[in-house]
Amino acid sequence: MSRLNTVCQSVIEDVADSLACGVVDLNSGMILGVYHTVPYFTQVYLDAVAAAAVDMFRGKNVKRIEDLLTKTRGKPAKDSFEEIFISSPTVFHFMKTIKEKNAVVVLVTKKTTNQGMGWASLRRSITEIAAAI
Repeated sequence: MSRLNTVCQSVIEDVADSLACGVVDLNSGMILGVYHTVPYFTQVYLDAVAAAAVDMFRGKNVKRIEDLLTKTRGKPAKDSFEEIFISSPTVFHFMKTIKEKNAVVVLVTKKTTNQGMGWASLRRSITEIAAAI
């Protein structure tokens, strides 16, 4: 198992009811590392989640908003989104960028997870994840 996969494993072991942790390159959409405990998280599923994460942080609509903000404010707005949280019917998605690596970390948990603990663990792990990329 790669070092990054091992770090992803330690993140999900740190948060109660975690299901998966992955790191995605925001340039290419490639999964750099992942660890999960869900049998139906196939490669096709993981690739789709990676593509969705890239779109949320660097997609054409995000770029359009940043272009409008740049024009309105007179200051460059680029790569503005740093963290995104999604609550779906059965899971939480915690997402945080690592700017210096142009990557995003995605932590997926059951909805029974304490949101504060999810964010705390994810933020605490960023340095170790960045070092493993």
